[in-house]
Amino acid sequence: MEAGGDHLCACPLSRASGSKKDRTVFRESLRATPRSSLRRKGSLKKEVRCGMVKVSDGKTRPTPMRLQLSMEILKLQKEESTPPNHNVRPTPSDSRVRIVGVTRQKVGGLGLSIKGGAEHKLPILISRIFKEQAADQTGQLFVGDAIIKVNGELITHCQHDEAVNILRNAGDIVMLTVKHYRAATPFLQKANQEEGELDNGCMSEENDGWKCNGSSDHSLDSRTTTLTRWVDIITVPLMMAYVTRYIFGTDKLRPNAFEVRGLNGSSTGVVHCDDAAILSQWLKYITDNIMGLTHLQMKLYNRNFPAAERIEYMGWVNEGILNNNQPWQNYRPRFLTLKGTDVMLFDSPPLNVGDWKECGLVFKVYQSMLRVIKDSENVDERQHCFLIQTSGQESRYFSVETRQELLRIESSWHNSVCAAVIKLGSKSFNVSFGGKLAGLTLDWNMGFALFDNISRQFLWQYKFSQLRGSSDDGKSKLKLHFQDVETKSIETKELECSNLQALLFCMHAFLTAKVASVDPAFLSSRTP
Repeated sequence: MEAGGDHLCACPLSRASGSKKDRTVFRESLRATPRSSLRRKGSLKKEVRCGMVKVSDGKTRPTPMRLQLSMEILKLQKEESTPPNHNVRPTPSDSRVRIVGVTRQKVGGLGLSIKGGAEHKLPILISRIFKEQAADQTGQLFVGDAIIKVNGELITHCQHDEAVNILRNAGDIVMLTVKHYRAATPFLQKANQEEGELDNGCMSEENDGWKCNGSSDHSLDSRTTTLTRWVDIITVPLMMAYVTRYIFGTDKLRPNAFEVRGLNGSSTGVVHCDDAAILSQWLKYITDNIMGLTHLQMKLYNRNFPAAERIEYMGWVNEGILNNNQPWQNYRPRFLTLKGTDVMLFDSPPLNVGDWKECGLVFKVYQSMLRVIKDSENVDERQHCFLIQTSGQESRYFSVETRQELLRIESSWHNSVCAAVIKLGSKSFNVSFGGKLAGLTLDWNMGFALFDNISRQFLWQYKFSQLRGSSDDGKSKLKLHFQDVETKSIETKELECSNLQALLFCMHAFLTAKVASVDPAFLSSRTP
């Protein structure tokens, strides 16, 4: 955390598992927190959110934990308390300005250390008070006090070294005007061993402020001097992580609970929220962070690929697996990518450029179709489902966690189809026309064109815009209905194609790309 001003904590902690009032405060604090996103320069915002949840392994009773979410990592933490530390001084009950006189000692000087300075955009703060030395003996100075004046001289705009010199040369009796900053106290207490000491051998302070580092956060209750410590129990990296509300591998939705699984095999376990509103907010923030990291990783990958092979989409989906010809009851996570002209399905995400060459399942996007499943067509309780139909293969049934993700996939699919068709340019299929072998070409510039296999001459040609409809028997026969430009009459061409499904999918891809090229709003209207 960067030092600056009086803002020492990026996210206030509210106990969502406490009273109704506490939960309301937590919900409102979540809603008021800005969304995580990518900065314009491509770096990620370092925002941290904290809140109380309950966690279980899905079998035992949930236990309270604190969830801490940063852009790159999700942590679950448990609270630990240490016995009262009588060596820790209490803090003042208010933050009013005080004037305290300190009598300098021959050994130990003023008996205090300081941090901060104008160059760090911080006040001059007392970071340590040495036991039984001058400052301690006053009983009126505390760690976290900001020194405003020294013998009436204002030092709020002084740099650190200037403040050290002023204090060193202030005389035997030094009048300090101070004001307490309670939020600074725990961070200064933690950094005590790293500070410079005034008049006690180490006069220079190099630290540019205080930072909350390490695996725990500390907070000090000044009334009891009990030290509360949050200890990391579970850490899940969010890069290419997977979040789900379903019981893993099934279509059963957990009520007000979710699980996050990391690429390294780590898992949060089942995270329970007190109500649906808090659950929705946590899911949104975690998903937004995963999406932000995935988008950044896509950009890094695309630097190594030519423009024609750039990645349009990548993310986790769940594929329904048939079980003895019964409706889908088993699901497995698959990593879906749209790269160049290819649709690729991985068991685990590619971690380097070489992994992209080892995908076990690849098919062409222009010979496939994506169809979003209506709610009434769902085969079980899974929501946000879609089919990918590929020529020569069984249809594949998928689901995703949110409607937003489903819309992202649909939009990316159409973008990939358009880019693939433009790169492809043309595609020919062997057909039979009027009892003779011929070739039907779908060409980006010409449209539909049929040529004789023997003479290699075109028998007819129509633009894509002239197609008014089509029909087929689901096996090999296809009818194409074109409108003549001059007579406006409809002309029907009957063909037979042994690979009818591939031809139909490719026709759909070319027509989609043509519509998009004529009407750019066609694609933007499909974005989430």
